[in-house]
Formats: sequence, structure tokens, C-alpha cells
Amino acid sequence: MSDPEIRDDRAAGRLEAVSDGEVVGRIEYFVLESPERALVPVHTIVEPAHEGKGIAGSLARELFALARREHSAVVSLCPYVTRWIERHPDEASPARQDRQDLVAAAKDWLRAHPGRF
Repeated sequence: MSDPEIRDDRAAGRLEAVSDGEVVGRIEYFVLESPERALVPVHTIVEPAHEGKGIAGSLARELFALARREHSAVVSLCPYVTRWIERHPDEASPARQDRQDLVAAAKDWLRAHPGRF
């Protein structure tokens, strides 16, 4: 298996890891616009046959790179991404877990869109 290509399917709300034409992992997320623009990861999923290969970490790194390129914060509702932030504080800019207003707004958005994830 070659290193997966990471691509952003913004319309579907997925950051995907693709290897040999197959989606082997993804972070499902949405874009929060208020009170501040933020990418909000909700789930990280790696196909069982591809676990343990660093795919989830590659997806998290790309999520933060995407946020920096778009001048957006990251507010994680995903347990994996939250742990990744704690383990990689030097790479996790612009995580905003400290902004309770953003966390609350992200949770409100998720409750308002129950079928989305």
C-alpha cells in the first residue's frame, strides 16, 4: 500500500484518506460559521484492514493544515482528534478547545442537525 492521498470532500463533510482508489479512512466534520469560523471534527474512522498504519494521525495533521490555510479554528467533538491535540500540541494550532462559546456552538449545531452524523 502506498501512502494514502488525503483529500477534502467539503460538500460531504469528509476529509478522506485514499489508497489505491479506496477510501481507507476519514474524518467527518462540519464548518461552524458563528461565533467564529471553525472546522469541527465529529468522527474519525479507519477501515479495520488499515488500522495501525498512521492513517488517523495523517488525517488529523491535514485537518489542522487545512484550518491554517483557511484561517479557521478547530473545535473537536471527536474523541480521537481531541486526544491527538493533547499528544501533539505543537501541531494542533489552531485548536480552540479552550473557547467554551465555540464548543457550545458546535454542540448546538450538531443537535440541530441530528441526521448529519
